[in-house]
Formats: sequence, C-alpha cells, structure tokens
Amino acid sequence: MTKYLAKRLLLSLLTLFIITFTLFVLIRIMPGDPFPVERMSAEMIALKRLELGLDKPILVQFADYMGMLASGDFGNGTSLYNGAPITPILLTCLENSFKIGVLAIFCGTTVGLFLGIVAALNRGKFLDGLCTVFSIFGVCVPSYVFMIFLQYFFAYQIPFFPYFFDPGDFLLSAVMPSLSLSLLSMSTVSRFTRNEMIEVMASDYVKLAESKGLYGFRLIRAHVLRNALIPVVTVIAPLVVDLLTGAMVMEKIYGVNGVGKLMVDAIAGDGIDYNYVLALSMVFSALYIGAMLALDILYGIIDPRIRLSAKEG
Repeated sequence: MTKYLAKRLLLSLLTLFIITFTLFVLIRIMPGDPFPVERMSAEMIALKRLELGLDKPILVQFADYMGMLASGDFGNGTSLYNGAPITPILLTCLENSFKIGVLAIFCGTTVGLFLGIVAALNRGKFLDGLCTVFSIFGVCVPSYVFMIFLQYFFAYQIPFFPYFFDPGDFLLSAVMPSLSLSLLSMSTVSRFTRNEMIEVMASDYVKLAESKGLYGFRLIRAHVLRNALIPVVTVIAPLVVDLLTGAMVMEKIYGVNGVGKLMVDAIAGDGIDYNYVLALSMVFSALYIGAMLALDILYGIIDPRIRLSAKEG
C-alpha cells in the first residue's frame, strides 16, 4: 500500500509542476497588459513591470515564482485590491468557499446516496419514479434558476434566511448557498448510485449470496453497496472540487466573498490581474489533482484488487 501511495503522490506532484509551468507561460505570453492602463502612464507601467520582474526572461521569471511558492507566497496583485499581497486575500476567500462547500458536499453526497439506494431497492415502484424525477430535475434545471427561486421564497416572501451571505451569521446565511450548490451533486450521485446498485443486484454473486440466505441490510452492505461505490466515487471526486471552490454564479448571487467571485473580479476588473488568475488556477488544479489522488486511495481501499493490479504493473 505504501509503494502504491508513493507512486501516486509522485505522479501527482509531477502533474502539478507541469500544469504550473504551462499556466505560467500561457499567462505571460497572453496579449494585453496586466495593469489598469487607463489610470497609469507609460512611465508608471514601465516602473511597475521592472518592480514585478516582468522584464526578465520567462524562464527566470518562472524560477523566481517557484521560489516564492516554496515559501507560500503568491506575490502581489497587479490591478486588484491596489496590488496588495495575494496570499491573505486568497486564504480568506478559500475559507468562505470551503465552509459552504463542505456543507454542500455533506448534503449532496448523503442525500444523493440515500435517494439512490431507496430508488434501487424500489425499482419500478412509486419511490423509484419519485427519485428519478428529482434526479432529472436537478440535472436539467439551471442552478441560477434554483438560486433565485430560493432567494425569492425563503428570503423575500418568507424572510427566514438572510438575502445575502453574512459571515457573522454563518449557519443561517449558508443554508441557501449550500443547497444551491448541492442540487446537482445530489441528482448526479442519486442517479449513478441507483444505476450501479441495480446492475450489481442483478449479478451472479449477489444471487448466490441470496441463495445462501443472506438478505436485507447485510446483503446490501457486504456485497451490493461496496461494489457499486467505485463508479459513484469516480463521479463524486470532481464534484467535490467544484463544491469546495465555490461557483461563480452562486457567489455573485448570494454575495459570498469566495474564490469563484475572486476569479470573476480578477478577470473583469480594470485590467486582467494575471497574478490572481495564475494563483487561482493553480489552486483549482491542485485541488483537482488532490481529489484524483484521494480517489486512487479510495479505489485501493474499496477494492484491494486495484492495488494488486497497480503493483503488478
């Protein structure tokens, strides 16, 4: 298991390095200027480029940037927040997005798994049809429509929840953003869980277990759910990253100061703040790679045969 994990970790670090280098080069060769040219003279822009080291060769810039990253420093912005250091602002936004994302993950996965199991165990019955309708609704309805619906009914018509997100009243103000984010994951997890469980329950080894007198929860836990989880976990992993990093539309509608809103501000400000775009892109990439690494580990835990095949390869 240790060798399996070490191999996956090294591959993940190499992938992150390649992505970082590619992002850095692409952002540096993009046309345009990272400064608000309308409010800066040519002399000021030249001095700013010299200050940020943008006049150096691109490989030297990348080496300097990697040196800053090693100390946990993403540098300073070029146009956003008056060029303030990126790291503290990024950490604050990540904290807000993560708090809401964790609630959305918990709600989406638990409810989705429960609905999928209920639908599979009641295949062709009323509960199956009800869960299927919900899954179709969650996938087909645009998320912003559901967000506006929640705001209108539960913040305006029935003022139970705050209209906008308030960090000082986190428990109440995070309910609507979390539900909005979790709708798609609920529907996706429910649909995949149902389909995989139905396929597993029709397999020969489950029928053999039933013929030996194994029924009910013991059969589901020991033979059905464990074997149905691998495709479901594959679907959950990228959804988890999307929920943790927030959704740009959700954060704009509910006024959440998260990383999704920060990315929009970095792109749509006075000038594109390339340093913020690079830092956020790296964070998103690192989270996706981390999720895939965690997925590989879960594969090995759920099905030990995956570890054995990796060892043989």
